[in-house]
Amino acid sequence: MDYVSELRRLVGHRPLILPGAVVIIVNENGEILLQHRTDGGWGLPGGLMELGESLEQTARREVSEETGLRIGSLQLLDIFSGEDYHLKVDNGDELYSVTAVYMTKEIDGELSPDPKESIGLSFFPADRLPSNLKKEYQDYIAPYLDLQRSEQ
Repeated sequence: MDYVSELRRLVGHRPLILPGAVVIIVNENGEILLQHRTDGGWGLPGGLMELGESLEQTARREVSEETGLRIGSLQLLDIFSGEDYHLKVDNGDELYSVTAVYMTKEIDGELSPDPKESIGLSFFPADRLPSNLKKEYQDYIAPYLDLQRSEQ
């Protein structure tokens, strides 16, 4: 049983502070990999930290589980937390996420979406992201877009 499930058995739906990581995966064409989630929205591969993991390990594990890809070096872009990242999920669970956002251009393997979490995976040009990209993921991608603009 995973850490969050164990906590939920103890605290029910009350708010928790949960750390996690997402990864902006950029292909050779400069496109960003997005995950079409089972709730219909788009997002970045990533998820919550398990006991004993570093944020980088969380990022690598989640990318592997959700995409089938192995990733190389990671660049930390930002950490997001606070009131804007309070979430209430469909089952009533509440959480405040603390999310490390990484970026990598080093990828290996073939895309293989996890059907429990994904409808599919697609690369998108940074200037043509899907209109139903969830708000928090728009926030997470913003530092990458700023970095790209500053390098031009």
